[in-house]
Amino acid sequence: MTRTRLPGRRTHTIVAAATIVAVAAALAGCTSAKSESVNLSDLKNPNTAVVKMPAGSVDKAVAKLPDLVTAIMKKSHVPGLAVAVVKGDKTIFAKGYGVREVGKPAKVDAKTVFQIASVSKSIGASVVASQVSKGVVKWDTPAAQYLPGFALADPWVTTHATIGDFYAMRTGLPHAAGDLNEDIGYDRTYVLNHLVDQPLSPFRDNYDYANFSISAGAEATANAAGTDWATMSENDIYKPLGMTSTSSRHSDFLAQTDRATMNAYEDGKYKAIYQRNPDPESPAGGVTSNVTDLAKWMSMIIGNGTYKGKQVISPEALTPMITPEQLRGTPATSSARAGFYGFGIEVGVQASGRTILSHSGGFSQGAATNFRILPSAGVGIVVLTNGSPVGVPETITQEFMDLVQFGHITQDWASGYQKISSSTNDPTGDLVGKKAPTSASPAGPLTAYTGTYHNATYGTLTVSESNGTLMGALGPDGKYTFPLDHWDGNDFSFVPSGENAPLGSLSSANFAMAGAAASAVTLGWFNTEKLGTWTR
Repeated sequence: MTRTRLPGRRTHTIVAAATIVAVAAALAGCTSAKSESVNLSDLKNPNTAVVKMPAGSVDKAVAKLPDLVTAIMKKSHVPGLAVAVVKGDKTIFAKGYGVREVGKPAKVDAKTVFQIASVSKSIGASVVASQVSKGVVKWDTPAAQYLPGFALADPWVTTHATIGDFYAMRTGLPHAAGDLNEDIGYDRTYVLNHLVDQPLSPFRDNYDYANFSISAGAEATANAAGTDWATMSENDIYKPLGMTSTSSRHSDFLAQTDRATMNAYEDGKYKAIYQRNPDPESPAGGVTSNVTDLAKWMSMIIGNGTYKGKQVISPEALTPMITPEQLRGTPATSSARAGFYGFGIEVGVQASGRTILSHSGGFSQGAATNFRILPSAGVGIVVLTNGSPVGVPETITQEFMDLVQFGHITQDWASGYQKISSSTNDPTGDLVGKKAPTSASPAGPLTAYTGTYHNATYGTLTVSESNGTLMGALGPDGKYTFPLDHWDGNDFSFVPSGENAPLGSLSSANFAMAGAAASAVTLGWFNTEKLGTWTR
């Protein structure tokens, strides 16, 4: 039986992409719709029975879409967004709203390029499907076969975990495995090579959302094709579909003139204060695109691998991607709908009985995205925003799908998604909400703590003293730095930084002493899987 691990104290990228969509399924399961049902006795296959859509509902939903967008932008104050709708292989709506960056006049339009965060997982899965279609790999090809030197903690799992297992996130890797290595500056190769340090839960028994699970499957596929991931994505999906503004390289995004800046939601308002280069996890979170291009991709999915008469992916290669592969979590009640993951895509069932394909993406530093595809109706919608996750794209896409299926909006999606999503902007860390003891024991001489410490997973930690303050430095170039403030005795605090550390995050640094000098230090921020101890 699959059990979903509850999110830990970190990795808001993961929470934004995984938790939001997971709870979306639960919210959708509560929908009450009054529409005409199909008579099962009239169907050859009762499993395809669905609620009949009102006449003209797609056109009517599109007509109401600008009002939906205006309302949620007014409520959320998200700086800018773009939305596109497809029906079959035609884009029937594409428009931008708001501004590309807070405080600047440049407007968002349908061609504005956004960082799409974890929607990249679904785009990337279609890249893998293109290679399955070509016969380069199969979904059940063992990934390690094309990853020289790669290993997981269990040798048997290493040799048996398939590309599909990594894309269904069921290898046993823990939630967010590898993300903090990326945060402190390591590249994809380093992160993948150090997944061996991560403890594993039972193989194919747990769905645990992890960017570098996806990235491992992608890297294996690119190696099998004899190319790099970004080039393969460009040649086999972006170019065939005419996605001229889409890339899996951050440098291409920076070269765009019409691009949206990330805006983080901090202290009750949006601020353009961060930049995010997700190249290390590009297959899972590094695609940049606009709604014009993503509309073409949705049409290809609706067309079962074909776009405007051209077969891009064979149906046999695509179907495993867009159908249930892994249960994401056991429903809380017998009447609740289950949620599933295919290969890099969410698969669920709406209250109408119709299958829905979707994925959310989010960077707490300033991006939130979502698409939903209703294959039985041949309709898809994508929303890209340049603000931290507060439920805006999910609200728009679900309200639109309600109008398509039922002719009316079934519940207050905005409030539900806002409540779910806003937690991704909350501070985190083992010292959040705590205060240093008022009668704290004094620290030792700062020289007792300075020195070089080693950790097999996260590399070298250098602790130095500068103007009476301890400083920590991590990462391949030592540029991930943080002051260590005294807390109590040999315990200090520090403020983590990066995508997974919203404003106000606070964590501990506990020095273990051997006589007059520290022999080790444990950084709570890095210790979720008990990997956060450095030794001198």
